[in-house]
Amino acid sequence: MPPDYGGFLFLDQWFSEAERNTVPAITFPDGQVKNYKHGITPAEIIAEIGSKSLKQSIAAKYNDRFIDLTAPLTTDGALLFIDAGSPEGIDVFWHSSAHVMAHAIKKVFPEAKFAFGPPVNEGFYYDVDVARPLTPDDLLRIEQVMQEIVNKDEPFVRQEVSVAEALTLFKSLNETFKVEQIERLGEPPSIYRQGDFVDLCRGPHVPSAGHIKFFKLLSIAGAYWLGDEKNPMLQRVYGIAFPKKAQLDEYLQRIEEAKRRDHRKLGRELDLFSINEEIGPGLVLWHPKGAFIRHAIEQHWRSEHLKAGYEFVYTPHIARQELWVTSGHLGFYNQNMFKGMEVDEQMYLVKPMNCPYHLQIYKSSTKSYRDLPVRWAELGTVYRYERSGVLHGLMRVRGFTQDDAHIICRPDQLEAEVARTLTFSLYMLKSYGFENVDIYLSTRPENSVGTLENWERATEALKLALENGNIPYQIDPGEGVFYGPKIDIKIKDVLGRAWQCSTIQVDFNEPERFDINFIGEDGAKHRPIMLHRALLGSLERFFGVLIEHYAGAFPLWLSPVQVHVIPITDRQQEYARTIHEQLIAAGIRSFVDDRNEKVGYKIREAETGKIPYMLVIGQKEIDNNTVAVRKRHDGDKGALPLQDFIAQLQKEIANKV
Repeated sequence: MPPDYGGFLFLDQWFSEAERNTVPAITFPDGQVKNYKHGITPAEIIAEIGSKSLKQSIAAKYNDRFIDLTAPLTTDGALLFIDAGSPEGIDVFWHSSAHVMAHAIKKVFPEAKFAFGPPVNEGFYYDVDVARPLTPDDLLRIEQVMQEIVNKDEPFVRQEVSVAEALTLFKSLNETFKVEQIERLGEPPSIYRQGDFVDLCRGPHVPSAGHIKFFKLLSIAGAYWLGDEKNPMLQRVYGIAFPKKAQLDEYLQRIEEAKRRDHRKLGRELDLFSINEEIGPGLVLWHPKGAFIRHAIEQHWRSEHLKAGYEFVYTPHIARQELWVTSGHLGFYNQNMFKGMEVDEQMYLVKPMNCPYHLQIYKSSTKSYRDLPVRWAELGTVYRYERSGVLHGLMRVRGFTQDDAHIICRPDQLEAEVARTLTFSLYMLKSYGFENVDIYLSTRPENSVGTLENWERATEALKLALENGNIPYQIDPGEGVFYGPKIDIKIKDVLGRAWQCSTIQVDFNEPERFDINFIGEDGAKHRPIMLHRALLGSLERFFGVLIEHYAGAFPLWLSPVQVHVIPITDRQQEYARTIHEQLIAAGIRSFVDDRNEKVGYKIREAETGKIPYMLVIGQKEIDNNTVAVRKRHDGDKGALPLQDFIAQLQKEIANKV
């Protein structure tokens, strides 16, 4: 192995003379091709071109492989420069930030051992083993040391080493997790040095630590090594970084807004739901106000499904173990299922899915080609084992209700049913204020069942439904479920965060497993296709998203209390109750606040409770037979005859404003 001169090990002087005389042809994004000396680096090309914009680059892509700007180019290839403003660039930026953070942690806690430190959807983290629990004060100290490292601006230096050399190095550093990772990989790794810190990493990284100027460490959480509860518990330190201060400031403001909107906090404050440790983690108690919102969602859901040609079914919460053997869930999904119970010497399991029940309903009678498609919907409560460490309010639970449906159709009906379901999904999401969505087409994973022909046919049907509907989408390769490809719809909330809700999944597998069929025009038996479909997903999770999207200030049609009637003094209480009764008779949810409190206090209470409308009743309103209207966030809207106010609300409710 050549000596390490503080840069890449494969520097130009280590190539043979014949290799040094080759001139790789490098193709640029505009199609221009130019020959360069053997071993030239992207950084040298940037310096030669002298482009101001290219000097913002932090990494490069060469023949579809991400590389450092100091990587030698030795073969012909296509070169693309990457700046921190691109999705690939911000990943490199955050990955490098994680290394700077780890370097700082090592300086503050010399005994620290490190596991993984990847970029994530928003920022980065590093799992670290230190002798005591980290505190917010520790994060501030680590930030200070990070700044010292950034000020030194030392380069990230990549080295290729053998497995034996890597093991020797990390054993000498007592980095037990890195040693285990090297042994698991079993192939020559790369390492990065940055000052006196060395890390096992595939890269690439920014050229030097000085690029990472604006950062903030956000939180500390627990994480098991390799995600296994039997392994040591590590501390996961989360952070964020940006090339520009304005970006960091904007992000931190968004974080504060997200905290204000946290559905767990608002759920307590608005008395919507709770999770009780005596009942069990991940199991939700719906309080009356939250239950009313759920009721409104379910009513709307049922009404729209009847209009869309669905029929409703209901199925039990448990079934014999053999059903889950037939469906394949015990083979493919066992780790997410609760352990069984013995009944009459038979093992029963609580259901993680509704689909096997719907297939058994299908099998209860003979179906003709004229009977298809069937569209069966169920608000079915299912139970899935989730590790305690990933449970999160309403967003990740162990018992939840799916707005589930299964469409069983002939092969020639597949594309039309997918298109119909896709349109229905987007319409339903729009009803709740979600018009900004990202759509993904997920293709065949490595661990899959069924023939390649069926997978290709199903994937093509999903693709055609999207393209014929002029619906933009992205391919998510290998992310289909084991039995078929799928379309996933992610909604964007008011903060721009993406949430997985709707899914449309094609399944050739379960119709085969349950041996369902229909009688075709030719009098012979034929195999139908099944679509699994959820529009809102889990009602619990969707409700959590709604709470955060609206910050608890639900639109009028979903609000558990739509109007607070507030008499100014005791003399107006009888008139206030008359107003209340007329509102109730008109189908508007009303509450009379007849407490012996000042009117300003009552108004503030109604505002805090996110009530959409308040009717303030004084003597003038009694004399004129009107109501003084206050609207949430907008304040005083003037006086109206009660019937005009009711008509206004009924229109707003009907239009789901």
